[in-house]
Amino acid sequence: MNPTQHFQTLARYNVWATHRLLEAVEQLSDEDYRRDVGLFFKSIHGTLNHLLVGEHMLWYPRFARGESPKLNLDDEIEPVRERLAQALRGGSGNWKPLIESWPAERFEGKLSYTTTKGQAVSLPFTATLAHVFNHGTHHRGQITAALTLLKQPCPVLDLVYMLVEDSAR
Repeated sequence: MNPTQHFQTLARYNVWATHRLLEAVEQLSDEDYRRDVGLFFKSIHGTLNHLLVGEHMLWYPRFARGESPKLNLDDEIEPVRERLAQALRGGSGNWKPLIESWPAERFEGKLSYTTTKGQAVSLPFTATLAHVFNHGTHHRGQITAALTLLKQPCPVLDLVYMLVEDSAR
């Protein structure tokens, strides 16, 4: 599989998993949604907000436009849970068209950006893009653990389940 196809699959998975997770989270009371359950960003809300900041407001502009916004990883961007969910759903759909727009040789280059601490870095493009999707998977996993802790139903988010659904169509 070439890098474009591989990352298109990961982008589709990101949309699929984000939508499934948000459907489960919608069932929570606001108290449970905002409860400090011991996650790095404390609550499910804090972790979803961090996904918005990291994936869509920091990494996406770096990859799409070469911009490095000045944000902190825990800045609360959207306090209203319905609007946060809407932003995450919409943002997850932006990655696949971006990936499709890149020529194959783009994956062989570097991504240069400025970190949230102001440090200039230049990293392997493909590995850094893999980090973006791995980061989302990591935090969705934290949220599913929180759902389990709260005794709530948890969606199955394994990539292979999306692939099985795809093959059934």
